[in-house]
Amino acid sequence: MAPKLSDSVEGLRAAGNQSFRNGQYAEAAALYERALRLLQARGAGDPGEESVLYSNRAACHLKDGNCTDCIKDCTSALALVPFSIKPLLRRASAYEALEKYPLAYVDYKTVLQIDNSVASALEGINRITRALMDSLGPDWRLKLPSIPVVPVSAQKRWNSLSSGNHKETAKSKSKETTNTKSRVPSAGDVERARVLKEEGNELVKKGHHKKAIEKYNESLLFSNLESATYSNRALCHLVLKQYKEAVKDCTEALQLDGKNVKAFYRRAQAYKALKDYKSSLADISSLLQIEPKNGPAQRLQQEVNQNLN
Repeated sequence: MAPKLSDSVEGLRAAGNQSFRNGQYAEAAALYERALRLLQARGAGDPGEESVLYSNRAACHLKDGNCTDCIKDCTSALALVPFSIKPLLRRASAYEALEKYPLAYVDYKTVLQIDNSVASALEGINRITRALMDSLGPDWRLKLPSIPVVPVSAQKRWNSLSSGNHKETAKSKSKETTNTKSRVPSAGDVERARVLKEEGNELVKKGHHKKAIEKYNESLLFSNLESATYSNRALCHLVLKQYKEAVKDCTEALQLDGKNVKAFYRRAQAYKALKDYKSSLADISSLLQIEPKNGPAQRLQQEVNQNLN
């Protein structure tokens, strides 16, 4: 005989979700706890399901201001499914509330490696960077724990979730990102962004492209209205063979400045590497309309045409 819905893991989780939506966080936490015990009693459970239950219970703790238990549950969720965005964001919020800024910074940064458009992580990094500058001084970056490198598999898993089962999330996420972009930075933020961009440029000259990307990332958190910062970061992505990221950055650069020749050229290079020759030729054509005698663009046009033929 099948168990009643409320006695199944799925039923308890659904009831917990409803209690959470109703603002009954202690009740929701108790329901997630029952679901966890039931799942663990089965033996070889589903790590994904168990991770979600820990993450959901962490959200209840966070709402109730119990940051210590929130951190514990998020850490358990991440042990089961590493690099999951929700537990990383919830743990970052809890660390931030406890003023453990270096640990919050690491979690927010990790989220942005998985998806650099998560508005809450962008805003979190912005807040934490200022707090760290104030508390640790100009050398604050040297005093941080190491930031884990996110494997491509985790990024792919998130991308498939965003484009598949979570269309509404993706839609609201893009709306949040648009709102973030529409904010006008202060004069101080613009100056900080310029200094960080220049530091990134110096790292590029020395061949330190990964470190340069970090500088450009930080620059864009202070002000994301500079087209050159995106096209410079695109160059680093090209060198590191991260062609899709290069395309994204060039597109951002061109939205800010439709005559950014470097952005057209670098996006054409990225499209060529991705074997999207038609898009590559379209960008070269746009570039040559702005600078008809651009030698590198003419040579790239010949190479792409040869690949097409």
